[in-house]
Amino acid sequence: MPPDVTVIGGGLAGCEAAWQAARRGASVVLYEMRPHKRGPAHHTGTLAELVCSNSLRGAALENAVGLLKEELARLDSLIVSSAREAAVPAGGALAVDRERFGALVESRLAALPNVEIRREEIAAIPSAGLVIVACGPLPSEPLAAAVDALLGGRLHYYDAAAPIVAADSIDVSVMYRKSRYDKGAGEDYLNIPLDRETYARFIADLRSLPKHDPHGFEADVAGGDVPYFEGCLPIEEMAARGEDALRFGPLKPVGLRDPRTGKTPHAVVQLRNENAAGTALNLVGFQTRLTWPAQKEAFGKLPGLAAAEWLRLGVMHRNTFIDSPRLLGPDLRLRADPRIFFAGQITGAEGYVEAAACGAIAGITAARERLGLPAVEVPSDTALGAVVAHLQNTATADFQPANVTWTFFTPLDENVRDKRLRRTKLAERGLAKLDAFAAAVAAHAGQPVHA
Repeated sequence: MPPDVTVIGGGLAGCEAAWQAARRGASVVLYEMRPHKRGPAHHTGTLAELVCSNSLRGAALENAVGLLKEELARLDSLIVSSAREAAVPAGGALAVDRERFGALVESRLAALPNVEIRREEIAAIPSAGLVIVACGPLPSEPLAAAVDALLGGRLHYYDAAAPIVAADSIDVSVMYRKSRYDKGAGEDYLNIPLDRETYARFIADLRSLPKHDPHGFEADVAGGDVPYFEGCLPIEEMAARGEDALRFGPLKPVGLRDPRTGKTPHAVVQLRNENAAGTALNLVGFQTRLTWPAQKEAFGKLPGLAAAEWLRLGVMHRNTFIDSPRLLGPDLRLRADPRIFFAGQITGAEGYVEAAACGAIAGITAARERLGLPAVEVPSDTALGAVVAHLQNTATADFQPANVTWTFFTPLDENVRDKRLRRTKLAERGLAKLDAFAAAVAAHAGQPVHA
């Protein structure tokens, strides 16, 4: 007999999904191919290996990811509880001893009587039972092919994300609203006009500032031997091809005459809404391999962006992810096959904590379904809800992975201008809604599902 839930992948999302499903009474089989076969970024065979930093980022509730951690903790998160126990000094962040963290996650999961951990590669989606695909951003080639076939060839292999800036952190007085040739509503874009001198300085910065060194398995991308996502190039690569390359590309001023002067600028940087509320703006065409400090330096010199709050900086690297807004429902279930869930970085939820959050949502939902319990929707007023909102954001045609940010929280009913106070109130509201959600998902005929 197949288990109630099959989880593919022993990373943070997979372990959290298995834990949440099993703690609620479902039988779980977790597949992890390591240590028999390792992915290009892994170094150990331990479950929940942290392949990059050992930090789970900010711990304060005024930080969106800090609030997300606290919400997960109130859902008895395996990842967050293990991280807190394995914590090492890191100022205001939650950083961990990698070995102790991995050992805690694995030992606690293995101790559950209704969890079986199978150390073997799985190359196909099981045909029976509920399945949670949590293979991470670098699945094995056979599994990637199976997922791609399942999705009809809609799997992305390279993350080429442009920076996103908070709309309330920019100086719009030096910008103007206009769509190219006044198409659409005519004011769909914010435009930053650049004169010849500012444009030349920007080109010089793109050519001289440091870039990320690619991992060995990404060298082909850096060298341009593999097509980039949507056929795009890093902005610094375009700048290297000639002084005017960007003026004929993403910074093209044609059709963008400045209504304030009646003249067409030398070049134009365009910002478009990243979400329906317009609280986040995307720098159009600014995918890049510049280091994050270099991006802040170069982009911060552009008119109106000196005090910008960057919700996401540009990235361009190997990263397997799906077009979640058009493929998944709000419970992370595949619309075309409701038996299958996706969780973790393959959904486009970037970051350790965000991956665990996806695992928690999928694990809870799958277990409740298998046990015949009614579905409980993740409240939109929480950090968990903000993760889901990003994965459901159909307002952007070019979906890209991102961390949790305040952008995707439901706005407060009151207008609170002070940013710190506003975020404190958002956190208070979120925790209250999360507590109600936690009580609902724990209820089974008036009793906890699992002791």
